[in-house]
Amino acid sequence: MALLDLLGRRWTLRVVWELRRGPLTFAELQRRCDAMSPSVLNQRIGELRAARIIAHAGGGYRLTAEGKKLLASIAPLDDWAKRWARAK
Repeated sequence: MALLDLLGRRWTLRVVWELRRGPLTFAELQRRCDAMSPSVLNQRIGELRAARIIAHAGGGYRLTAEGKKLLASIAPLDDWAKRWARAK
């Protein structure tokens, strides 16, 4: 339940999704997350770091090994969403 609570918070999955291709700085993450305020981004980063889903490395944030496993586990949901969108 703790993971569902974390992932259900606004912007959390978006941050994980944006890190799927590699590390990003705070400013890059904020740009990619449209209207997210810096305080909310900072909070989500802190929560994801505490959960060991992301880490800070070399001036940017990246998915940890666990974060990559999480991303792989939600990939089927992305596939389903793409099929659903085409069928609409």
